[in-house]
Amino acid sequence: MKSKVEQLKEQFKDDLNKEKNIKQEVNRIKKLYKDFPKEKSKVLEGLINESAFIKISLEELRDNLLKNGFTEVFEQGEQRFNRERPEVKIYTTFIQRYSNVMKQLIDLLPVEVKKEEADELLAFLNRNKIKK
Repeated sequence: MKSKVEQLKEQFKDDLNKEKNIKQEVNRIKKLYKDFPKEKSKVLEGLINESAFIKISLEELRDNLLKNGFTEVFEQGEQRFNRERPEVKIYTTFIQRYSNVMKQLIDLLPVEVKKEEADELLAFLNRNKIKK
């Protein structure tokens, strides 16, 4: 059993890794818009930050679901049954939001870059599909 201090250290390390991964994703997306006019780039910033956060969160949720499963045993009094884990609902919501945000970002790209990013989005969505 880990001590409280060890658990906090581990959580802090996980949080730092998540922040690092989010920043890397933000930078990756920003490179696609490097030739965009500055005034329009500021508008994109919120979408870029949200898409990066959602993508990294989706990857974590996916790993969690693969490791721990999609259902859990729920006990209430003498009743005992399997129910969907809350992470499944969060994953489903996030994947929909990620698709919407990325579509908005892709629609703003120049035509030659748009197809490449759309293909990458489809690959990501297909790779991360979770069957209920």
